[in-house]
Amino acid sequence: MTKAWSTCDAVSIDALPGQVGVFELANAPGETLYIGCADARTLFGLRSAVRERVDEIEDAVSFRVEVTTAYHSRWRELLMVHVADHGALPRHNEEVAGLGRLSPG
Repeated sequence: MTKAWSTCDAVSIDALPGQVGVFELANAPGETLYIGCADARTLFGLRSAVRERVDEIEDAVSFRVEVTTAYHSRWRELLMVHVADHGALPRHNEEVAGLGRLSPG
């Protein structure tokens, strides 16, 4: 994801759309802590999904989002790219069954 990072404050999160998509959370040094998605079952889309995770992950200070109806495949793709770049999932993501491998080159 190449979108700009936003600060995890109430104003920025409240401005998020109530649409489906994917998001990343990062700490102060810019390390990606979590990659998630707001799916069709998420009550207020990205707004509530980001807020929920920011409340759970104390060291999250910034986020970025991408609105997409292909949220599930994009979420898996972002996880695979992270593993290819860093050798592991972000520290707050759980293992994902059947997650493939990318070999970007």
